[in-house]
Amino acid sequence: MRKIRVYIDTSVFGGTQDDEFTEASRRFFRDIYAGRYEILLSAEVYRELEGAPEPVREVWKNLPTEYVEDVPITPEVEWLAQAYIDAGILNVSSEGDARHVAAAVVAEADVIVSWNFKHIVNRGRIHMYNAVNALKGYRQIEIFSPLEMGDDEEEII
Repeated sequence: MRKIRVYIDTSVFGGTQDDEFTEASRRFFRDIYAGRYEILLSAEVYRELEGAPEPVREVWKNLPTEYVEDVPITPEVEWLAQAYIDAGILNVSSEGDARHVAAAVVAEADVIVSWNFKHIVNRGRIHMYNAVNALKGYRQIEIFSPLEMGDDEEEII
């Protein structure tokens, strides 16, 4: 069975060190260590992690490399990120967030996981991202917080 392709942005790494998000973030990373997901990390994530506090970088360094796929920031990713900005979903000051979404879409992630409720995990923006994706010939993307990445194997009654 194919693993779920999950793009995670920098906020998820930082969430392991934030009192409000620690428990859900660490549970999500335990699922990663168990091999539940194929993780996609873009050059944008790596760039942002370079300036992160050491405990946050340690979470990144400890990821099992066999489950991680590197996603380059290609001209196609930059083009799609600019399309999100041109559509008014985000402004230029949030181009890194646009780049995260575009990198995930171009890499054909199944889902983006983020704690960024303002620019990424935001119902209105998700609809707009997907509208631009459809107009530009890309498939839809799901976007969740780590809280929503629970155990799919629980029985549904």
